[in-house]
Amino acid sequence: MTSLGGRALRLTVYIGEDDTWHHKPLYSEIVHRAHAAGLAGASVFRGIEGFGASSRIHTSRLLSLSEDLPVAIVVVDTEERVRAFLPQLDELVTEGLVTLDACEVIRYVGRPPGPGGDTKSPKARGRKPKGEKSE
Repeated sequence: MTSLGGRALRLTVYIGEDDTWHHKPLYSEIVHRAHAAGLAGASVFRGIEGFGASSRIHTSRLLSLSEDLPVAIVVVDTEERVRAFLPQLDELVTEGLVTLDACEVIRYVGRPPGPGGDTKSPKARGRKPKGEKSE
């Protein structure tokens, strides 16, 4: 697991949900490349409405014709690792916006590997699953 703390750089890539790379969602390709590059982590956030350089508004409202919703991919890691990853984005992002922001990492802790490392389940968090009665 990558260690991360203190000063860092946040990379945010804004693209459309329908953008693709070799018939695959572009956001997925960016996340997988970030993982392969050993970056600390990447998350994809789907927007409900927005516009970019084309000035066309994309929205999730029911009666809208647009379904190409905005997507933001956020990566946080050391400045050195993030800047080393930028050439890959030059290849991938032909339309969109790429930003860099200085940030400070306060806490970066993952799940322990192997059995018992499942912190998503209610039992792993010390809670009873819904429907299970207390004794």
